[in-house]
Amino acid sequence: MTAVALTPSGPFSLAASARFLEGFTPASYQGTADRVLRLAFPADDGHSTVAVAVRQEETAEGEAGRVRAEFTMYPDTPADPESAGPGPVAQLARILSLDVEGSGFPELAAADPVVAGLMADYPGLRPVCFHSPYEAAAWAVIGHRIRMTQAAAIKAHLAERHGRRVRIEGRTLYAFPTPPALLAITRAPGLTELKIERLHALAEAADAGELDAARLRSMPVDDALAALRDLPGIGPFSAELILIRGAGHPDVFPRHEPRLHAAMADAYGLGEADAGDIRRLAGIADRWRPYRSWVALLLRARAARISGHTA
Repeated sequence: MTAVALTPSGPFSLAASARFLEGFTPASYQGTADRVLRLAFPADDGHSTVAVAVRQEETAEGEAGRVRAEFTMYPDTPADPESAGPGPVAQLARILSLDVEGSGFPELAAADPVVAGLMADYPGLRPVCFHSPYEAAAWAVIGHRIRMTQAAAIKAHLAERHGRRVRIEGRTLYAFPTPPALLAITRAPGLTELKIERLHALAEAADAGELDAARLRSMPVDDALAALRDLPGIGPFSAELILIRGAGHPDVFPRHEPRLHAAMADAYGLGEADAGDIRRLAGIADRWRPYRSWVALLLRARAARISGHTA
């Protein structure tokens, strides 16, 4: 086990992240009273599994305390996560959106009362991402044309049957299968043959580096989305999900999320018809640069709280 510390740039609340995960159906996350965030997931290297316990130091009000994480790697990896280069430490930072310079985020509130209200309602909340673009893509395939709760049960079953079981500070968690483990699956309850074929294709794409988060974020947004849409079973909505919530891109306005668009129209006092005017909504979202993904997340969180849907 290796301990590291991450220093947030700008407001950040680990407690807010945990609360978000508790309401995020794909995560199937159950929090604890000890304020420790426990995660288990396939590492970006495509073969290892990461188990991590995350805490945040308490500080004076208005300051973001350092985030401390204790890693255990499975199976054979360097003892020090940071010695592996862009490895599990960078991956955790991306999952919690701590890899983004966030000190300028509060400045958006001065120019936009809607954003100011969202920040007041969700202090310190940043996007909590899927563990990787690979896992986000797998979720998109699993969840196609079925209820989210059903998809979450299928994903959890895959983790329990084909992922690694880990113990993290007294709790047992199951990580989603690594790409090689996913490729070995030939049948699973709730998955059609077509979905299994598509999951295999995603596992191969991940192994080939096509779902590398840094690569996707370094590309022009339109190019990254086009590349993702070339993957089997990935349409426009899923491509945005993978780039924003899988790769953790901080500055993308989702153009294929009707619920977000409706939430925007409501928040900005627009007419119902304006929820379908993507150009107008994108113009509003330009005020949120370079944090368009972050503000969109806060809008979804508020809409989910009101409607009872997941964010």
